[in-house]
Amino acid sequence: MAAPAIRIEHLNLGYLTSDGPTVAIDDLSLEIAPRSFVSVVGPSGCGKTTLLKVLSGVLKPSGGRITLDDVPIEDTDLAGQVGHVFQRPLLLPWRTAIQNVLLTTEIARKHLPMAQRMAEARKWLSLTGLAGFEDRLPHELSGGMQQRVSLSRALALRPSLLLMDEPFAALDEITREAMQEQLLQLWSLTESTVVFVTHSISEAVLLSETVLVMTARPGRVDTVLQVPFPRPRDETLRGSPAFAELVQDIRHRLRRSQKPILGAA
Repeated sequence: MAAPAIRIEHLNLGYLTSDGPTVAIDDLSLEIAPRSFVSVVGPSGCGKTTLLKVLSGVLKPSGGRITLDDVPIEDTDLAGQVGHVFQRPLLLPWRTAIQNVLLTTEIARKHLPMAQRMAEARKWLSLTGLAGFEDRLPHELSGGMQQRVSLSRALALRPSLLLMDEPFAALDEITREAMQEQLLQLWSLTESTVVFVTHSISEAVLLSETVLVMTARPGRVDTVLQVPFPRPRDETLRGSPAFAELVQDIRHRLRRSQKPILGAA
């Protein structure tokens, strides 16, 4: 399945808590072009992760409409089409690196010969710099290496839609920057559309064509910004005045939409 055009129209999602009804997302609309990279930034609790859950089909919206190539998402078979990378690698501790990568294909690509699935797993582990570590258990790998296994597992699925929820947040700064560059290189080899949640403004600008800035809960669209920098991109972009200016613009928008902290002057 080729990467779909995604249209979100007036999305609403609410749920009940012990304190009563809570609105997580309110009247959110967004269009995502096929094979684009969209980052979502906003204050904690504004519905960023909730949006990913709706796009994956895990949560059903309270209102509004999502279509993939003009087909309602509820009428779309998402099995095997959506890849996930989370903040924690979520590797099975008793399975080796390559066995963890094979996990998604065992479920969604089980019709393919084992040799083909194994070759695909080895390919992505090699591309993420883990050749020679295929038979290591998770506890034998560093945090960055574990997250590379998680990324390989998602890419081995060849998803049309890749959902990433703060995948590099737990990494140290140098490892995180290396993973950002590697993600750009790997994404260039795929046909996937990426929706990437992050609290790092510079990360969003470096990676994306589009940055969705959300308000504090209930999550609404503050701004949809187009990132003007041509690809391919690398670390040198961070040092440019235009990059710093766009990061500062987004930071200003986030501060403007942030609710005041109790006790602040």
